[in-house]
Amino acid sequence: MALRPEPTTPFPSVPYALRVLESVSQHPGGVTEAHLSRETGLPSAHLVPLLLMLRREGYVEQVTGGAYVTGDSLTLLGSAAPDRQVLSDRLQASLEQLRDQVGAAIYLSRYIDGEVRITHVADGPETPAVSEWVDFRSAAHASAAGKSLLAQLDLDGRRDHLARHRPARLTSRTITDERVLLNKLAAQPPTVPFLDLQEYAVGTVCAAVPLTAGSAVGSLALSMPVQHAHRLRRAAERLNKGASPILLSLAL
Repeated sequence: MALRPEPTTPFPSVPYALRVLESVSQHPGGVTEAHLSRETGLPSAHLVPLLLMLRREGYVEQVTGGAYVTGDSLTLLGSAAPDRQVLSDRLQASLEQLRDQVGAAIYLSRYIDGEVRITHVADGPETPAVSEWVDFRSAAHASAAGKSLLAQLDLDGRRDHLARHRPARLTSRTITDERVLLNKLAAQPPTVPFLDLQEYAVGTVCAAVPLTAGSAVGSLALSMPVQHAHRLRRAAERLNKGASPILLSLAL
């Protein structure tokens, strides 16, 4: 398969979104777009798409007169004891919306306590999830999501993981040479999605983009049958563009 990963357009900077949210929260009575632009230093061309995304995800609301106030999602996150189930349900809804936009199964994964954990999956009859025939925790070397997570660790962290989970050959395409794998992880540009071209499972291709928010290491990935491999590059671009609200939920 001659498919090569290409740089994708980076999703809007989360620090900018956080700057906008901080400004909105300081104006309980509402703040206009022009005032937000002055306070945050963001020109309208950058501010408008950020506000659209924040409104869509419920972080801000627009009231009579066009002013912006904090939305339900931000209020929920800022509460003393946020309802984790409600937050999880909203995150799942965002992933399902992204699934429909991309036309592929979507996965949110985290690297927690030295292990790969798939925390959310959004699939469906037309977008089936890959069959976990080998525990994902032991297959980071072969999956797009796993490689995306490992790439966010330092070299010692990567070596430690591979020492505990020796790269095993899952298909004829799986990279099992640790040196080769480490070199590929180190050479991967941050704006290029990781691909899995039947490395984890025969008949399935995947792509993943990193979700780094502070100390949180995460990944947003998709999978589709190999018959749809011609759609993988475009799907990866859409995945990257749709990652902003997911990353923001991890950062807040």
